Amino acid sequence: MQVYGYGITEKGSNFVPVTFDRTDVRPGEVAIDITHCGICHSDLHQVDNDWGNTIYPCVPGHEIAGIVTSVGDGVTKFKAGDRVGVGCMVNSCQECEACRNHDEQYCSGPKSCTLTYNGTKAGDGSNTYGGYTNAMIVREEFVLKVPDTISNEVVGPILCAGITTYQPMKHFGLKKGDTLGVAGIGGLGHMAIQIGKAMGARVVALTTSPNKRDEILKLGADEVLITTDADAMAKAAQSLDMMINTIPVKHDINPYVSLMKPNTMLLLVGNMNGFDSVESGPLVFNRIGIAGSLIGGIKDTQEILDLCAEHGIEPITKLVSIREVDGVFEELRNGNPGYRHVIDMQTLKDDADGQKNARTIADPTRGAVVGRAA
Repeated sequence: MQVYGYGITEKGSNFVPVTFDRTDVRPGEVAIDITHCGICHSDLHQVDNDWGNTIYPCVPGHEIAGIVTSVGDGVTKFKAGDRVGVGCMVNSCQECEACRNHDEQYCSGPKSCTLTYNGTKAGDGSNTYGGYTNAMIVREEFVLKVPDTISNEVVGPILCAGITTYQPMKHFGLKKGDTLGVAGIGGLGHMAIQIGKAMGARVVALTTSPNKRDEILKLGADEVLITTDADAMAKAAQSLDMMINTIPVKHDINPYVSLMKPNTMLLLVGNMNGFDSVESGPLVFNRIGIAGSLIGGIKDTQEILDLCAEHGIEPITKLVSIREVDGVFEELRNGNPGYRHVIDMQTLKDDADGQKNARTIADPTRGAVVGRAA
């Protein structure tokens, strides 16, 4: 199946139209016409090779919403016409302890989990191409049902920002009445506020930007704590039962540790670049834990979709065309917008000039279409 999309062919280049073949739908797989794809800050890191693991060409996109066009033999959960989503993973071994526990993101099988794009852990080492395309094929186990009350425009960010913040709240036992701190009120943080409230927590938003106060309160936060205000931070010492820290860059974590009650957890979901120093004394004397969390398994991702539908939770989104992607990435490089960009894939399908001039890139074969036989 020939598909068309936008990708980066080498580091430092702009997005260009590309075309390549995906293997036709096989047993156990679902073919999807992509209607919308969110733009994640991780897409920027990957395109810029900030993590040192990017394989070019790179076709990003792991916040995917679409409509089923056909299914392979043996598929029982989906049929043509269903509205569906695809998140950060498209395969795992399905057999290891992590997979059996619905934590496919931590798959320890021979292939590990295969990411939706730049997923070089596919069995043959080939790359994966993501959702900045008109269509894709995914094994049934990694396709998600979209509730009727959620529009395709907002599905994508829930599959990334939503699950990334929900999973540690669930895993580490956020309880009704707990005080939850959310550090960094951007794409992940603004979802964490809404999800924490839906789970019954009192939510304190931590930000360096006083001008965000009114906007943050509208999201449902009970309190806004300006982290550059030394007096306010001192008064808030040992007041939090849990913290979701979404800040995506190196920063001084010690002031955030001071906000934690004894026997609590500070959870990292944004920063993969480490910290220059962490003072161990407060951790030891107050039995405070610092832990990381990576997205979430398929079961939990379906849960957060259903929770968002039940509570009317939606990410703040801005719809953009495929031709605007370079500008969006530049905006992300220069700051943290107060919304999630979502590509309207109809603009890709209407891009006749792009399709005519698209560059043919290598067939990713099994890496892009990962079914039961991959």
